[in-house]
Amino acid sequence: MTNASTTDTGAPKGIDAGRVTDWFLAHAGDVQPPLAFELIAGGRSNLTYRVTDAAGRRWVLRRPPLGQVLATAHDMAREHRIIAALAPTDVPVAPVVGLCTDESVNGAPFYVMEFVEGIVARDAEAARALDVPARARAGEQIADVLARIHAVDPDAVGLGDLGRKEGYVERQLRRWHGQWEKSKTRELPLVDEVHAALAARVPEQGPATIVHGDYRLDNCLLRPDGTIAAVLDWELCTLGDPLADVGLLCVYWTDPDDGTAALLDAATTLEGFPTKAEVVERYARASGRDVSDIGYYVALGYWKLACILEGVYARYKGGVMGESSGYEGFARQVEVLAEAARATLEELGT
Repeated sequence: MTNASTTDTGAPKGIDAGRVTDWFLAHAGDVQPPLAFELIAGGRSNLTYRVTDAAGRRWVLRRPPLGQVLATAHDMAREHRIIAALAPTDVPVAPVVGLCTDESVNGAPFYVMEFVEGIVARDAEAARALDVPARARAGEQIADVLARIHAVDPDAVGLGDLGRKEGYVERQLRRWHGQWEKSKTRELPLVDEVHAALAARVPEQGPATIVHGDYRLDNCLLRPDGTIAAVLDWELCTLGDPLADVGLLCVYWTDPDDGTAALLDAATTLEGFPTKAEVVERYARASGRDVSDIGYYVALGYWKLACILEGVYARYKGGVMGESSGYEGFARQVEVLAEAARATLEELGT
């Protein structure tokens, strides 16, 4: 194989262009160097790059953030395993190309997927690429595809040992409170208060399913007609209570009259998108699940997202988020989310 180290001409941080190109030549089929690497903006945790060869063929490469990360986080082999296991199911995922665990290649493990064309409705401006019927279709799809994820038998696809099946919410509370303690940049007693209130009234869990862990509109690639081409960002996926995914989806799914928005300038405020109540109702029909206690899971979602964003903000302050920017407002957003979690619990009488 021809050594491609001479192709390194200004690759972004996190990419050793020469060695990664050699890996592509060995594992990705018909590759025509030189490869061009571009950091895809918008990632909040693992770093995602678009890779293009001289013939215009494209891939996506995922690797952990630069610098130190929390223990067990950003496990590339695990994320690769999940996507590969879901490929034969009716859950839309990007086709995987390969996994590299040899850190001498790029300083950290990474995996590569085929590039899937699609619209990422990260905000209202991006979602305007969809017409009104396509937005309505996207709202239907977000519920239907989540129901499909939860309908997959983990044991049948080889993911039965992905995580413990029992006590999902309790484990989430322990995990994210622990991450909060390790990552927090200041004291915020409200996060601890909400944690205690959530722990005091955990709903009884039904049969465990695959749980995406960060399921939202902008973690899906949409075709122009609003159908979902691929679900992305499986790094928080595990086994557990499917309603946690629904609750977190509600947190992200901002209605036009919502007082609290987890995502600023949310796409779902545009004409055509269903309300979060309509999305939950469609999910209930598609899945056959009882969603009467969804308020608890919404509060859990607000609190979990507050803990996650504090960790992202801490990494941003530490300079380990590559060349990305725009994280300065996260400190206040953490407080807003914690307040929304408390208000949601108060509505439930907790």
